[in-house]
Amino acid sequence: MIRTTVIPILALMLGACATAPAPSPASFADDRWIDLTHDLSEDSVFWPTANPFRHDTVFEGETEGGWYYSAYNIVTSEHGGTHLDAPIHFFEGAQTTDEIPLENLIGPAAVVDVSESALANRDYQFTVQDVLDWEAVHGRLPDGAILLFHTGYARFWPDAEAYMGTAERGEAAVSQLHFPGLSPELAQFLVDEREIRAVGLDTPSLDYGQTQDFMVHRILFADNIPGFENVAGLDQLPPLGATVIALPMKIRGGSGGPLRIVAHLPESR
Repeated sequence: MIRTTVIPILALMLGACATAPAPSPASFADDRWIDLTHDLSEDSVFWPTANPFRHDTVFEGETEGGWYYSAYNIVTSEHGGTHLDAPIHFFEGAQTTDEIPLENLIGPAAVVDVSESALANRDYQFTVQDVLDWEAVHGRLPDGAILLFHTGYARFWPDAEAYMGTAERGEAAVSQLHFPGLSPELAQFLVDEREIRAVGLDTPSLDYGQTQDFMVHRILFADNIPGFENVAGLDQLPPLGATVIALPMKIRGGSGGPLRIVAHLPESR
């Protein structure tokens, strides 16, 4: 009895599946994609104490068999060029690079333009009021947003002195860094009052260059909010409407890593 009942039901289900129209695949052909990533090369800007990027040739040219072949070794610090800061970078026990959930790396972008103040003052720290002023025009920061700050400093890349205040290398050069970043008060506001997934900007660090305690990193990372640094092309994004896809090299146990970050804008934008 059970068998004679189940078989007709299965037949009806299979028939419905066979006649139902197949869903149309998503098409991005007419949409706009913006690369927010600086090329990673020997002239990329790295923190003064970080080993710079190297791209060493293993082989390049025609093989004995008569075909072309090329292969290279790369050597790089986690924190240089366009890159991810994983929360463990400044908070013990927080998420490592490979542990960051995808929902913290892919999501709607909210872009706050602080370039007027940042270009006028290399040591500018973004304020809570900067975000409130943005919200007065565009509405409250969306829950789950990837918050990006456009400072205008990407225009100086890869001139290290213009971009971050010094081209010198080594520990002594750290005190010569001058570039804008978030204020600790803003970082705390974002943790306490808003529901963001990540913070990014077009300077070398979430903290401004003259920081002594890296409080912005410590506040955000204690809440497992990762950072994207040395982002490019933020002047091409609208305040709202873009979707960010920020996928780092998946380094097990890493404190960061090279990042390929892009933005998707629907055709209507």
